[in-house]
Amino acid sequence: MRFVDEALIQVQAGKGGNGCMSFRREKFIPRGGPDGGNGGDGASIYAKACTRLHSLYDFRLRRNYEAKKGSDGLGSQCDGRKGEDLILEFPEGTQLFERTETEEILIADLSDPEACILIAKGGRGGKGNEHFKSATNRAPRFAQRGEEGEHRALRLELKILADAGLLGLPNAGKSTFLSQISAAQPKIADYPFTTLTPNLGVLIDEFDPDARMIIADIPGLIEGAHQGLGLGDRFLRHVERTRFLVHILSAQDINKDKDPFAGFDLINEELRQFDQELSKRLQIEVINKVDLLMDEEIAEIDELAKAEGREVFFISAKEGIGIEHLVRRMWELRNELDMNEALIRYQEEEVTEEDEFPEIEVEYVRNSPKFDDMSD
Repeated sequence: MRFVDEALIQVQAGKGGNGCMSFRREKFIPRGGPDGGNGGDGASIYAKACTRLHSLYDFRLRRNYEAKKGSDGLGSQCDGRKGEDLILEFPEGTQLFERTETEEILIADLSDPEACILIAKGGRGGKGNEHFKSATNRAPRFAQRGEEGEHRALRLELKILADAGLLGLPNAGKSTFLSQISAAQPKIADYPFTTLTPNLGVLIDEFDPDARMIIADIPGLIEGAHQGLGLGDRFLRHVERTRFLVHILSAQDINKDKDPFAGFDLINEELRQFDQELSKRLQIEVINKVDLLMDEEIAEIDELAKAEGREVFFISAKEGIGIEHLVRRMWELRNELDMNEALIRYQEEEVTEEDEFPEIEVEYVRNSPKFDDMSD
């Protein structure tokens, strides 16, 4: 499925129908008076979240949306028909910004699938001449024209509604971990920056089919990412709504002689530079690839973690070691914490139509992985 998380569109609400200028003409009624009906209101445009959509790709193919105009009024006091409203469906988590010459304004955040938000109001229908008759003007020979509908230039920005976000340095094993706990099949290789696009994994609790945990794996971050180095902050928007973050550090990036947790601190500093609120998000710290360490080394690092007040999980995503305890903790936080609000960040640079975004795969599993030993 082609993944696009940003797009530009134009929306034009319907014009109101014109009022009618008409006079009643019937046999034996020589001066029946005005009977022009009112024009119908133009159609409005609404934005609605849709759980079936996972990308803004359709809005790259079609960029202009126009609602129908209202019908003109007729004689015999017949009002025109109102235009049928246009409802545009966007993926859950889409933010809509109105773009003007000087600024951007957030007009809708589609995080609630039940919400249907007005984004362009249709024009009012014009009044017919029957509306303007009075004791001093019994035969008005004019009618009102319909109003123009609202026109808006919008920038769409998708921020995935994920429960947990995977963070870490390149080649930390995030994709391997995601492939172990869900049916997602991200690219996995033994070199940095294997993941170039976000990946989603969705877990369904085997005891409660309605309980799902969506996990977003974003490309690895490096020092200076907040300034655009490496893959920069391009995909950090997709972990803004998460309940918590899973911060994975490879055992290969640990220096026991200096600071074994320097890798955690490096990424946390990049998060702080990117956004203070995101850096305060609750984290689960994980050291991956423990199959490369001796038991004594793991015990030593565990003691250092406890001395600093850190709760660190030790796993080997490749070998399936320790994953069950980590998944259990993730489910606990999934049930305890609420979704966070997306951060509001306005676009400073112009987004061109030529910008393309890579692909993302969204896959579902029947249930959570089953482990032989779930004991503490």
